[in-house]
Amino acid sequence: MRLWVPHEKRRPQPEPLRTNDVLAFQVGLGLWLVALIIVLGMLATPIAFDPVQTLATIALGLVLGIAGLLVSRRARRR
Repeated sequence: MRLWVPHEKRRPQPEPLRTNDVLAFQVGLGLWLVALIIVLGMLATPIAFDPVQTLATIALGLVLGIAGLLVSRRARRR
């Protein structure tokens, strides 16, 4: 195995795959919303868990998902 290959011996870079990033972020946001509904339902039960940390994790997932959705929509328009 060689760690360095001269430029003239390198293979050409493949074309990047076309993906639907907006759909991926929408599915991810939907799953975070399902998690939020489940956790809110668990608040009514005597199950021992840390609701603050769990809700903070879900909130962070939603915020990052929305940011990713906005960035991917902007990139798709270009």
